[in-house]
Amino acid sequence: MKKIAGTDNKKTIFSFFAGVGFLDLGFETSGYTISFVNEINKSFLDAYKFARTNMNLPRESSEYHQGDMEDLIKNDGKKMLTSLVNKARKQGSLVGFIGGPPCPDFSIAGKNKGREGVHGKLSSTYITLISQQKPDFFLFENVKGLWKTKSHREFYEELKKHLQGQGYILTERLINALEYGVPQDRDRIILVGFKKKLIPAKLIDSHDKHILAENIFPWNDYIKYPRAEIFGKYKKVKDLYKKPLNKKPRGIPEDTVVEYWFKKNSVDKHPNAKHFFKPRALFRFQETKEGDVSKKSFKRLHRWRYSPTVAYGNNEVHLHPLEPRRLSVAEALSLQSLPKKFAFPDTMSLTDMFKAIGNGVPYVAAKAVANTIDQFLNTL
Repeated sequence: MKKIAGTDNKKTIFSFFAGVGFLDLGFETSGYTISFVNEINKSFLDAYKFARTNMNLPRESSEYHQGDMEDLIKNDGKKMLTSLVNKARKQGSLVGFIGGPPCPDFSIAGKNKGREGVHGKLSSTYITLISQQKPDFFLFENVKGLWKTKSHREFYEELKKHLQGQGYILTERLINALEYGVPQDRDRIILVGFKKKLIPAKLIDSHDKHILAENIFPWNDYIKYPRAEIFGKYKKVKDLYKKPLNKKPRGIPEDTVVEYWFKKNSVDKHPNAKHFFKPRALFRFQETKEGDVSKKSFKRLHRWRYSPTVAYGNNEVHLHPLEPRRLSVAEALSLQSLPKKFAFPDTMSLTDMFKAIGNGVPYVAAKAVANTIDQFLNTL
């Protein structure tokens, strides 16, 4: 393994908008050290710590900041963060920032207020933070709407241009969780940047000096099922889902179906199995057939198919494949591909549990992206 000049290949992560830490978990189980965690919601931060204690993950190295991101770009907050970044560098580590600013203002199904929305402005705050602290690399994660919608795309391109002006070489990809073996159709734009001084000139695009050359960043190395291939497999058997099935259709990878993850995580015995919203109008939970996800709300999952994106807001309700009820927290966590031992405390409200799950990056996809970055850095 090659060493980047001045480091021993240790990689220290500063996490922002951490939520309950699905993205962080992907990095920390891939060999990175989580040094700093920022989250404004106390309930989420408490659950973050609880889950890691439950998984027996060491937390001694982490600093926690429960508060507004704006606090970290000015005055004492900025000084505190600068001190922690400098400390990591003195210990011979590369410093990475990771974060997915809240996305309702860019989501097609959300508020769609863009850069002027309360949440939209936080994307600019995160970019300001990166510009001030100059981490060696960063990850920016957000919804497809930021990348695809014309007005939002203009804002996204402005953010990228600013980062390039700060001396970062960029690479990006629109990923889908299903590609990594997550039982969920979930698109996300992932933007990764590296300080220019880390990147040999031969790896930079000859026509655009601010991006990596094509096929240099190993985006494909951790993808199990390329998008066209996996959706093509499901398209071939789509008629089968119109009737009850007692087993998985042939040709469908087992780790992309709901039932596999329910069994893998023993959802009936999971600490959060008892946590689900009780139905008020039972008939709504009985009339929807298995696999019917055609409506905006009351979508019933299919045992042998992937789930729609786990966005438990905007009146979107996902039903258990067979039982007349909503999904439990344990089942929803499994659809985000979390390890079996990842659990929430009983003291957390149901609303916060489902909100945290819907906000999070699927763990298996997060781990794959972390490994992709690690592989690239280790070749420099």
